[in-house]
This record gives sequence, structure tokens and C-alpha cells, in this order.
Amino acid sequence: MRRLWTPWRLEFVTGPRAAGCIFCEKVQQNTDRKNFILYRGAEAFVILNLYPYNNGHLMVVPYAHVGDLEKVEDTCLAEMMRLAKRSVATLRKVMNPNGFNLGFNLGKAAGAGIHEHLHLHIVPRWEGDTNFMPVLCETRIIPELLETTYDKLLAAGIADDDEKLTDQ
Repeated sequence: MRRLWTPWRLEFVTGPRAAGCIFCEKVQQNTDRKNFILYRGAEAFVILNLYPYNNGHLMVVPYAHVGDLEKVEDTCLAEMMRLAKRSVATLRKVMNPNGFNLGFNLGKAAGAGIHEHLHLHIVPRWEGDTNFMPVLCETRIIPELLETTYDKLLAAGIADDDEKLTDQ
């Protein structure tokens, strides 16, 4: 019998929840490499998901601590969509996925793990990436370290050519 060890996932599943907002805290720390922040825009930022569904799982997050889609400013939503578009293009170039899932989980009932701060998931997908493991074992296989994915995506750049990416 083969075993797959994913100890980093256990921390998320069973660990205590921080008192504050993880998105607000990470963006204020200004340690982007440590926090896997790939890009900072005017009203939103792009960050790797620490507990990804697949390699390259990104999130576009507004700076404003808002959990309700209807309360997000239109300019922020427009920037989030521009960043999603750039993120998809970068993921396509770097990781060559066959497709993508993009979406918001609005509220706990919809599956939001962090329901108090809106965020848009961008999940690259490959043909055959859904197999028996998630169905039978409730386990995802993530073959690449977050640091490796971060470095590849940072080097490729989410920003336009005239914009600077973060690298702190």
C-alpha cells in the first residue's frame, strides 16, 4: 500500500483559526515572498492559496475588508477582473493548464473558508486532474511546492510590462 503524506493540509483542517483576517494581516506585513503575494494593484492583490486545490491556485483579494459582493466598489471589482484575466494568462503561459475554474464562494453555506473577506479563486485545471483521491480519500495531490510555483509565476509576471511586480 502506498501512502501520501500531506502534513501541511492537516494544519488547515484541524488547526486553530486566527483571530484576525488572514488577508488583511498578510497584505499589511509587507513580506510578499513569505506570504506568496505575487502582485499588488491599486485596490486588490494576487496571492497563492496556501491550501490549493491544484498547483497554481491563485486568489484575487481586495484590500478592503468586505465579505459581501454587493458592498465591493465597482472600481475594485473591475480591477479584480483585470487581475484575474492577467493571472489566467500568466498561468496559461507558465503551467499550460487545459482549463480554469474561477469563482467566489459567498458565505459559509457556499463553502467559503474565509467568508468575512471576499476573494476570487483562480484554479488551473488539467485533463485527468480529478481522480479517485479526492472522491474516495478526500485528498488532493499537489506535486509542486508553493515556493517553486511562486518563483515561476513571479518570474513570468502578472503585471503589464510597465508595472513592477512585488518581490520582497
